[in-house]
Amino acid sequence: MKAIHLLSILLLPVCFLSCSHRNEQQTLAVNKELDYCNNQIHRTLKEIEGKKMMPRNISDSLTHWNLIPITIDDWTVGFWPGILWYNYENTQNASDAEVATYYTDLLEPLTKLSANDHDLGFQLFCSYGNAYRLTGNEKYRQIILNAADTLATLFNPKAGTILSWPRNINLYGGHNTIIDNMINLEMLYWASKNGGNKNLYDVATKHAEITMKYHFREDGGCYHVAIYDTLDGHFIKGVTHQGYGDSTLWARGQAWAIYGYTMVYRETQDKRFLRFAEKVTDLYLSRLPENEFVPYWDFDAPNIPNEPRDASAAAVTASALLELSQLEDNREKAGEYKQAATNMLLELSSGKYQSRESKPSFLLHSTGHWPNKSEVDVSINYADYYYFEALVRYKNYQ
Repeated sequence: MKAIHLLSILLLPVCFLSCSHRNEQQTLAVNKELDYCNNQIHRTLKEIEGKKMMPRNISDSLTHWNLIPITIDDWTVGFWPGILWYNYENTQNASDAEVATYYTDLLEPLTKLSANDHDLGFQLFCSYGNAYRLTGNEKYRQIILNAADTLATLFNPKAGTILSWPRNINLYGGHNTIIDNMINLEMLYWASKNGGNKNLYDVATKHAEITMKYHFREDGGCYHVAIYDTLDGHFIKGVTHQGYGDSTLWARGQAWAIYGYTMVYRETQDKRFLRFAEKVTDLYLSRLPENEFVPYWDFDAPNIPNEPRDASAAAVTASALLELSQLEDNREKAGEYKQAATNMLLELSSGKYQSRESKPSFLLHSTGHWPNKSEVDVSINYADYYYFEALVRYKNYQ
């Protein structure tokens, strides 16, 4: 799982085949990179001490975090506590657990609100989910169960999916579901198996099925937003919000799809979802630049190679492919996906993408919302979160 990770998954024997974009095999110095992240975390902690806010991004021209208040309106507030819990998992230092607890508990006001949109999973599962996994604190478990019930109130049984943006029903002319929403299904699955409503499993699986049917083009490329009729639930059309165009391949959207369907297969063991995870993954890998593993922000952006990259898409995909390589029933594909993930982490860990001395973040060169000219070529908290998660997974799987 993304946060509540089943380390008891039987590890498949993996042959380290080279990704088609690189012939030579290289080894990731994972402990070195985890130590680097730990150092950057403590730089950030010194910078934000006493401010009761969360680091969000660092513009290319700046050297300090842009901090955000803890509000339901910001979908990224759970990533910093999640990073801190992953760091504690790696270091096992009591002081790292204490600081992770502090920043997680700052989110408590969000646990008492109704569903504003689908982002409760990002906000509360990355934070409280990791907290419960590593501490067993019953308070955290109950918060997750409550959040799952709240998220499920956005499910429309006519459409068969969760409403992503209630505020945008009029804008899009119907029930809207974004591909990012696939990630938040994990909280529903977890809750259904850990004392919550068993129906949450069915809600999550129906959402995945309907999304698989309507949210993708024939080649496996996804739309950012699928629009359904609010009354009878029929699919109307697919459009973009953060991609270049309605039918272009927005890199982070495809990364969410890879991550989401890998997770759904793990939770359901339904081979339909494994085959679909392969389909969306193979398209993504086939579109990467030759001998490079961090994509342009949209694979179809018009000014490639003079377009911004998106390190966050690479980080999400690397983490997903590490898990997919463990779940695969095809040894050749397992090796291909493991090597692709390794290559992505090697590139992200290079001087081109690591912030190092220049900033207290982990990574440079992410693209948040290019159409709005928002967070273009920045360090950003969710890129750091999935990069760290991928490193922890890599170490555990080794």
